[in-house]
Amino acid sequence: MENTAKERIAELRMLLKKEGIDFYIVPTADFHGSEYVGDYFKMRSFLSGFTGSAGTLIVSGHEAGLWTDGRYFVQAQAQLEGSGIVLYKMEEEGVPTIEEYLERNVKEGQTVGFDGRVVDSVFGRTLEKRFLLSYDKDVADALWRDRPPLPATKVWIVPQQSCGMSVSEKLALVRKKMDEQNAGHLLLSKLDDIMWLYNIRANDVKHNPVALSYTVVSKDSAVLFLQEEALTEETRAYFSDNHVAIEEYSRLTQYLEHCEWKGTIWYSGKDVNYFLYKLIEKRGTLTDLENPTTLLKAVKTPTELEHIRNDYLRDSVVLTKFLLWMKRSAGKEPMDELGVAKKLDAMRAQLDGFLDLSFETISAYQSNAAMAHYSATAEHSSKITADGFYLVDSGGQYTGATTDVTRTIALGSISDEMKMHFTKVACAMLRLAETKFLYGCTGRNLDIIAREPLWKCGLDYKHGTGHGIGYILNVHEGPHSLRWQYKPEHKETVIEEGMIVSDEPGIYVPNSHGIRTENILEVVKEQKNEYGQFMGFRHLTYVPIDLDAIDPGYMEPSDIEKLNAYHKAVYGKLSPYFSGDELGQLKWATRAIK
Repeated sequence: MENTAKERIAELRMLLKKEGIDFYIVPTADFHGSEYVGDYFKMRSFLSGFTGSAGTLIVSGHEAGLWTDGRYFVQAQAQLEGSGIVLYKMEEEGVPTIEEYLERNVKEGQTVGFDGRVVDSVFGRTLEKRFLLSYDKDVADALWRDRPPLPATKVWIVPQQSCGMSVSEKLALVRKKMDEQNAGHLLLSKLDDIMWLYNIRANDVKHNPVALSYTVVSKDSAVLFLQEEALTEETRAYFSDNHVAIEEYSRLTQYLEHCEWKGTIWYSGKDVNYFLYKLIEKRGTLTDLENPTTLLKAVKTPTELEHIRNDYLRDSVVLTKFLLWMKRSAGKEPMDELGVAKKLDAMRAQLDGFLDLSFETISAYQSNAAMAHYSATAEHSSKITADGFYLVDSGGQYTGATTDVTRTIALGSISDEMKMHFTKVACAMLRLAETKFLYGCTGRNLDIIAREPLWKCGLDYKHGTGHGIGYILNVHEGPHSLRWQYKPEHKETVIEEGMIVSDEPGIYVPNSHGIRTENILEVVKEQKNEYGQFMGFRHLTYVPIDLDAIDPGYMEPSDIEKLNAYHKAVYGKLSPYFSGDELGQLKWATRAIK
């Protein structure tokens, strides 16, 4: 019989005692600081039983605690029940941060341990100033007897006609940035940055088309570390043609130990792990800056934007057809959360150029939608009837885009409060989308525009309003985001023309309902005058907002104008792809309201 989380924690405590470790930290990360990780790296899930994509477990001799954010409070509470693990709700009043918890509990002479390969160097350096550390061993590995192997899928090439920039052009841009910082070498470990730089993709992380890899770039060389199994004759020839040397993934440590460093070494502390940092800290002058590739990647090329617009439109058609089917079929045929999600996934898969989902479809009915990142399973998939709200957050990986969109629809009767919540969320999304702002604004300047209609009613949501999105890459991409809180560790990034960003306000009422309306926006230039360069957004998502859940009494006249204008655009964009009864349903779904 499989051990429970409680038993695993007890076993871990025995191992820690043997190793002389008093507090052991298990984050959610791979060797590259990725947000989503392959099965090999899901140690925190294995030990705790909590399966959310974000969380940190700390185990000591007297307590085990798990820290996670507001997206996962409800899920974590349920999954940790009976484990003995204390849930620490991040950013809630009176809840200590991980650093504060350690400061209060670690006594002089005690050791804090972690696998240094899965802890970023910024956090590791913070800890080393305060505590004795043990970081060179994955202590918990001995407990995971059937641990999956490291993923090693085949690398494939993104053609230049799809991305609009060659490897040599990208390396030239990176080396120019290196010259500006007087950097002789650049160490990259962030997977999506490496994929972007070399115009390659793989499938080492579910729904994230990346390959486990590192690269070291100098003024006259580029060395890429990949697993042998990931290479083909075609990719070997491709790297040779682009003057990229290939080394085995596992040889990075040896390479760093023997490399002849010239000039400063540029690395990103939040992306390079602590173990690698300790290898290079004494081998030269270090410059801890955000990867130059991160911002370059975030600003899409004209070629990429053309493909993105096209694929977002096709993706919008599929989701709209799915939602119209849901509206007319709920209560008339049997359906559950998992079943309808599979139907939507299958509809996307029929599109030309479909590669994969961009994340696991969130299909949530009624109170399940109050968990922002709820996931239906075969064991827990609620039946759907003609009543209340249904929320679906989904997206696809295509040969020309990574998509992400959320809609909430009323399948039957809803309360006045639910209508008010839905209407305010729709207004919030559209107000931000229609905002004009001066160049130089960051996401923190803009986030409040979406929250204002909710804050005015004493409402809020415990997640950011927006995130960047990759191009055939990760669905969450920095460096830009839309968040209202000031945090010193979150660098502010100017919103640039050519970026794309999500716009996804919501309201979540535990044991009742959850609402989120998400469009993806393209950042564009507006007019330039004596006040400066004005910027704005253009919709990439064209999916109706459910008018059955809208109450105009909760809207300003300008909000009604925005909704009608958006629906007019939706009908204009989508109608060529509809006919017969479906066209009539689309016309009704996008009708003007007063």
